[in-house]
Amino acid sequence: MSRIGLWRRIGIIALLSFGLVVLGRLLFPVSIPHFELAAEAVFSPFGIPITNTMIAAWLTILVMGGISYAATRKMRLVPQGLQNILEAGIEVLMNFVDNIAGKEYGRKFFPVVATIFIFIIANAWLALLPGFMSIGFWHTEGGEQVLMPLFRGANTDINVPLALALVSFIFVEYWGFRSQGFIRYMSRFVNVRRYFSGVGQMLRGRVRSGLGTLFTGIIDIFVGLIEMVSELVRIISFTFRLFGNMTAGEILIFAMLFLIPWVAAVPFYGLELFIGFVQALIFCGLTLVFLVMAVTRHEEH
Repeated sequence: MSRIGLWRRIGIIALLSFGLVVLGRLLFPVSIPHFELAAEAVFSPFGIPITNTMIAAWLTILVMGGISYAATRKMRLVPQGLQNILEAGIEVLMNFVDNIAGKEYGRKFFPVVATIFIFIIANAWLALLPGFMSIGFWHTEGGEQVLMPLFRGANTDINVPLALALVSFIFVEYWGFRSQGFIRYMSRFVNVRRYFSGVGQMLRGRVRSGLGTLFTGIIDIFVGLIEMVSELVRIISFTFRLFGNMTAGEILIFAMLFLIPWVAAVPFYGLELFIGFVQALIFCGLTLVFLVMAVTRHEEH
């Protein structure tokens, strides 16, 4: 192909792209996107604010419950249709958990890990359906008419990732205490045995060995404090990782729909499908890893 022919094709593609953009702006006019970082209260019965993210979370629970009921109401020994799809998905998740936690703890950890994964990915994917962020109530704000959406992705409300992070944290600590006992598990964070042992050796006149043991005990205390801080920091990191990625994706789709309506936003919907899956996998995967660490004795780490 000659250079002139190549440039001609590039010019034709550019003109067609520009024409699609203009046509999209004419046929599907989109107002300037208005995005509130905090969830908005749609109504407040008895003074209790019900936000659009709460409604979306309830919708997720209803949809997943409806799918589960439809798949299991006429269960067959040889699964077919929706039952087959659900059983295949559950089997993949169960193998994932068993491969990391082992058979002994895999079945015990599976309910919480699978619930976290399904809830996050369902929230993310349902938020891409038509109607989210586009059906709502108009109100005046700053002298302008602004749409307050009835449905908004639950993962974009920082309270939902925070609640999931707290659930993950509580289950990790619960299994740590249950599998190792209170004293052994707390020794990861408050280990003063060697410190007092070193003090005792020094009081008995064994200064040199006592100083070595005392120094090791101070290191153990310092490491325990780091372990305690890292346990608490997980709550923050879990929360902001999910909240930040989901919120950024929603803003990206808003911007693309405004700048280039119609076809240009479609690839970003595919990207958000993938990101929703990845974020759900990361959240449940890290929870599973921390659960395994919690039930593993400190000397075996």
